Amino acid sequence: MTAPAGAGVLNSRVVPQPISVPFVSYADYVAVEGTSDIKHEWLRGEVFAIAGGSPEHGALAAAVIGELRAGLRARPCRVYSSDVRVFIPATQLSTYPDVTVVCGKLETHPEDPGAITNPVLLVEVLSDSTEAYDRGQKFAHYRRLSSLKEYVLVSQREQRIELFRRSEAGSWTLHEASTGGRIELESVGHALSVDEIYRDPLAAG
Repeated sequence: MTAPAGAGVLNSRVVPQPISVPFVSYADYVAVEGTSDIKHEWLRGEVFAIAGGSPEHGALAAAVIGELRAGLRARPCRVYSSDVRVFIPATQLSTYPDVTVVCGKLETHPEDPGAITNPVLLVEVLSDSTEAYDRGQKFAHYRRLSSLKEYVLVSQREQRIELFRRSEAGSWTLHEASTGGRIELESVGHALSVDEIYRDPLAAG
């Protein structure tokens, strides 16, 4: 999948594959997405195909989901995988984050009950081909979600997790953790252990 001119790649798991359709309404996009074997992203009428991820990418995303689900059992929060869309009304992007967390009441697109509009926490697993976009323009889209409090980036190249946290004034600060460290997620009242996220039971066999 490719982004519009100058926009960069749109997902941490994608291969550039533009779909040559001049304009697709959001209603048509949702209808096709419900029957397609391939995921797509939608940006103001443009549609982009998403390729599958690597085993390492999938394992890291699953580890984050597992840790969050275990830690949030006593809280009114729910963790969603990359099968669930997030829609950013301000920029008209519909996308599939690797991990999405909602706390309190779930809010969705008025014409698309499958698209969340009020995440408090989003997680992306980085890849070499799309890291710049995930850090840059994709993050710029996410920042337009008024509900979003934290954005997490998980590296595939090294044991490192980065957290961007929104202050009450609206600015974003970076917090990092590597091997042996922990990332405190204030948005959900839980911490991620770097060692647990990167633990590979297959490598120990």
